[in-house]
Amino acid sequence: MWLPQTAMLTEERRRAILRVIEEDGHALVRDLARRFHTSLITIREDLKLLHHQGEVERVHGGALPVTSRALMDSSPQQRRHLHRQETKRIAAAAVQMIGNDQVIILDCATITMEIARHCRCLKGLTIITNALNIGAELVDSPVEVVLTGGVLGKHSFSLLGPLAEETLRKLRADLFFLVPDGFDVPYGLTTPNLLEAGMKRFMAELSRRVVVACDSDKFGKRSLSLVVPTAAVHETITDKNISKRPLIQLREANIEVRLV
Repeated sequence: MWLPQTAMLTEERRRAILRVIEEDGHALVRDLARRFHTSLITIREDLKLLHHQGEVERVHGGALPVTSRALMDSSPQQRRHLHRQETKRIAAAAVQMIGNDQVIILDCATITMEIARHCRCLKGLTIITNALNIGAELVDSPVEVVLTGGVLGKHSFSLLGPLAEETLRKLRADLFFLVPDGFDVPYGLTTPNLLEAGMKRFMAELSRRVVVACDSDKFGKRSLSLVVPTAAVHETITDKNISKRPLIQLREANIEVRLV
C-alpha cells in the first residue's frame, strides 16, 4: 500500500529510534529530538506508540528496551519477592558495618528495608531516609529517624523532589547504602527514575563512605539515569553469583568487595 512521504518518514524514524534504544540500552526524549531534528512532543508520541506496541518500555524522560523489564520502576511489594535469600544475606552483612553512634542513609529499596529491620535493636544510631516504609518500620525502635520531606513517588514509598533534596543539603552521614537498578562497572550506577537518581546522588555526596548493596543480577546492566560513577563507590556487598567480569572490574577499580 502506498503511503504519503510524511508517513514513510515517520515509520523510518520510529524504526531508527528502536535501533538506538537497542544499541545504547536506553534513549532520552531530548536526545532523540535533537538526533532526528523533530520536536519533543513528536518523540514522546513515537515512544508512546512503540510502548503500546510492546517494542519499548516507556520510562520518565525516555525509553528502555523491552528486555530491560528488570530495570523498570516497580513497587516495593513487587521487588520484595525477587532474590529474597540474597537480600537477607546482603542486609545482614551491611548491618555488620554499622558502628555505635553512627549516622547512616537508607534510600527506598527492598534491601534497605531489610537493613532497617536489622537495625531495630541498635542504640545510638541515626538513620536518614526518604522511604516512608522504613520510617514506619522504625517508629517504635530506639533508632533516631530523620525523614525527608518531598513529593511521594507514584510507584514507591519514597519522597522525592526539591523539598527532599533541600533537607539533605543540611545533613552529613557516615555511611550510605546505595541500591542501584543497574551497575555497569565501567559506566557507573543507574536507575530508571530521574528524580530517584537525583536523590541517590545527593545522598552519596553527603556521605563519608558509599557502600553499594545489591544482588548480582544488577551487574552489567545500565538503566536510564546515571546516579554516580563507579569512582564514587568505596565498597560493594553482593551475592556469590556475581559473574567473573564485573568482579574483576570492581577490584581493578580498587573497590572492596564483600561476597555473601
